[in-house]
Order: sequence, then structure tokens, then C-alpha cells
Amino acid sequence: MSISDCIAVLETHNVQLDPGLTSSEFVEIEQRYGFEFSPDHRQLLETVMPIGNGWVDWRNGSEESIQGRLDWPLDGLLFDVEHNSFWPSTWPAKPDTLNEQREVATERIRRWPTLVPIYSHRYTPAAPAPVGAPVFSVWQSDVIFYGDDLLDYLTHEFGPADLDYYQRESEVGPETCPPWSLLPFELDIVD
Repeated sequence: MSISDCIAVLETHNVQLDPGLTSSEFVEIEQRYGFEFSPDHRQLLETVMPIGNGWVDWRNGSEESIQGRLDWPLDGLLFDVEHNSFWPSTWPAKPDTLNEQREVATERIRRWPTLVPIYSHRYTPAAPAPVGAPVFSVWQSDVIFYGDDLLDYLTHEFGPADLDYYQRESEVGPETCPPWSLLPFELDIVD
């Protein structure tokens, strides 16, 4: 994966690109929100920062807006705990009250790798994710792989309309970033 290829995909789709984040901006963001960007995501954002509808404005976005995007995966799973009977069989017995269910689910999910928003409801794991970390589409407990890595994701999301994305072989599997990567395969959650 090359950052120049990622930028070319974004430019082809006319995504507005601001100057990349500075070292001090990275430090401020990572300290404020309690995570570190994965190597690929960081490399993109230090080169250019995509902005506009759907993108996270790491430089000028409100703290409330950014925190809301970071909370989206947890909030979505908690919604499914409450409304759609989401309760992995590997978790302790489901408590009787909704408040207790939310407490247990929150405690369990917070053990999982932090997901960092890229665009819309597309997320990549925070560091210590390796170079080439996958990108997920996260909508409540409906979590699917949306890219084997950042370039694969951007090509899928913003590439040519005639690209037959699903005809290619994916190299991601359940072991890629558990437990998030177990959800697309409907495997038991081990956290």
C-alpha cells in the first residue's frame, strides 16, 4: 500500500484534501481521545487530511462531534444489546435488567481494540494495529470487512463505479482484528 496511491484514489473522486496533521496535532488528538492512530491511517493524515461530508475533521471538528464518531461502535452494539438481543455466548450470563446488561456489555466491549473513524461508518483499529490493518463498516453489530487495508478500502469506497470489488480474493479473516473481525463471520466473541 502506498499513500500516494491512496491520495490518487481520493483526488480522482474529488475529495477535498487539506494539509496533513502536524506532529503536535497528532499528540493533542491522541491525548485528548485516548488512542493512537494506526500506522497507515497516521501516514495518510500526516500527508493530507480528507475533509467534507462524512470525513472526520480532526483539526477543526468539535470535540463532541469527534467523540460521537469514536463512540459510534460501542453505542451501536449497546443498541443491539437493548433492542436486538445481541449477547455473545462467550459473555457471562445475560443479566436480568437492561442497566446491568449495558454495564456488562460496555465493560466487555471496552476491552476490544479501539476503532477509529475514517469516513462515515468506516473504521480501522487504533495502534497497536499493524501496517495493513483492515477497515470495517460498522453499523451496530452488523460489522463487515470493507477493505483489507486502507488502500483497498479507499478503492472500494471511492474507486471507479465499474470496479467489480467483490470478485477479488480477500486476505482478511476472523483472526485479523478480534473480536471485531469475528462479527462478520458470526463466530463466538472471545475478549
